[in-house]
Amino acid sequence: MTQPHGTTPCPSCALPVRWAVTAAGRRQALNPAPDGGGNLAAYTDATGRLRVRALTTERPVPDHVEWRAMPHVATCVRPTHQRQQR
Repeated sequence: MTQPHGTTPCPSCALPVRWAVTAAGRRQALNPAPDGGGNLAAYTDATGRLRVRALTTERPVPDHVEWRAMPHVATCVRPTHQRQQR
């Protein structure tokens, strides 16, 4: 099965995900399509890296270059992997 451009299969459910980087430098899997119900704002930076931030009360809507995204963990049909301990 082919994956949409820029995606990889989820290790648990094999659905396509896009990997983004948070402000803290952690990787976060996103559903590849924009989602009006998502709680994240994603954008591609000047180096071509996909970045993501949480929508907060201070910044509740995506900025002009951002799109609303859904974290894949919220919709994964077979969430078998656990979050890594800090």
